[in-house]
Amino acid sequence: MNIVLDRARCEGHGLCEEAAPQLMHLDDDGELILDRQPADEADAAAANAAVRVCPVAALRLA
Repeated sequence: MNIVLDRARCEGHGLCEEAAPQLMHLDDDGELILDRQPADEADAAAANAAVRVCPVAALRLA
């Protein structure tokens, strides 16, 4: 499972970062940075939560 970010859609709300801080963060400019891909079931659950909470559907799982 990989997290795919559509940068053109991302508006930097940060809800995904709250759901999965171990996988992603917003930089100082409000741009989402994917730090790493899910490595285990806990990460996968966090990634799923991040995808669900994104208000502009900028994230998906592949």
